Amino acid sequence: MTLTEPGYQRRLVEETINRYSTLFGALSVEGLKWCGKTWTALNHANSVVYILDPENNYANREAARLNPASILDGPHPRLIDEWQEVPAIWDAVRFQCDRTTDKGIFLLTGSAKPKEKSYSHRGADRIAKIRMRTMSLYESGESSGKASLKALFAGGSLPWDIKESRGRGN
Repeated sequence: MTLTEPGYQRRLVEETINRYSTLFGALSVEGLKWCGKTWTALNHANSVVYILDPENNYANREAARLNPASILDGPHPRLIDEWQEVPAIWDAVRFQCDRTTDKGIFLLTGSAKPKEKSYSHRGADRIAKIRMRTMSLYESGESSGKASLKALFAGGSLPWDIKESRGRGN
């Protein structure tokens, strides 16, 4: 079971999420606002807590401030969206990862980074950071993916059908 939203389009970063989920206790999906972090993480989650849910006067954020471990309960993988609003959540996740050998139990998403001093441990070997970018033209289906910038910079060339269409207003 996952919490995939209707209309979700798979992302290239999901290969990394799948691989890292077998290696680390938690994953932190980081990137710009509106690049798809939450929707992508929901595609891999079995439960979610939204820290900035305005219901009941931001009850989730207040519960996390009072006791960060209280929001960790739920089916795994558990998504904690906008965790950086309560930086102590990072320490609670890291501590929980220390107590088990299970992998891929938490997904953390957030656009803003808290100050480094706001949590006590960097999470090394427990929480993997994954950088997510905006949706590419290939991911949205607006490009075939035949041309590769990586290949071009490595000395490759453009596929013939792309070269032939250059300069024709295509």
